[in-house]
Amino acid sequence: MAPIRVESPAPSALQTYQSIIYSRGVHPELFDIRDRRAIVHGRYAFEAWLMPGRHVLLFEHAGHALSELVTDQERGLPDSGVVEAFLCAGEREMDRRFEEMNLGYMTSAQTEQLGENLYHATYEELDELARDTRAMTLRWTDEAGACMSIIDTQRFAREVHIQAYHMLAREGLVLRTQTIFEHN
Repeated sequence: MAPIRVESPAPSALQTYQSIIYSRGVHPELFDIRDRRAIVHGRYAFEAWLMPGRHVLLFEHAGHALSELVTDQERGLPDSGVVEAFLCAGEREMDRRFEEMNLGYMTSAQTEQLGENLYHATYEELDELARDTRAMTLRWTDEAGACMSIIDTQRFAREVHIQAYHMLAREGLVLRTQTIFEHN
């Protein structure tokens, strides 16, 4: 008698969401970019790329670059220049100085799985925030309902602050990241 094959369910985004930090830029052709915003401010340049449930942030100063990729993809990701990678489930923080580049990077990631009513209330609240701040926003639907990704930025003389939100209806998932890139 042949063995019974049991398919394990696909991992949820909560289990696969990761933040990957690169000590270089990453190539845009590797990603399905739906919105892109570039900022040149003082002595730094910053770019944000928004995709459904994912983002890339790129910070450049004095010929050096740092990139942050937040994604639930597990395959086909660039591995050259990876400084650190961590799963976003729960609450995570990272604070790192790159002395040789005169750059600093700080980030925190928080995930929540919400019930349907709380998910919808949070969606409405974040949608209003995105409209009020004119943040980059991408809306789409999955089999369970409305989804949204948001990137909101604030520029300062030597740093940029970024708040990103990714909401997936099928899992009631909300991923929030707060990132700061800075130069000396």
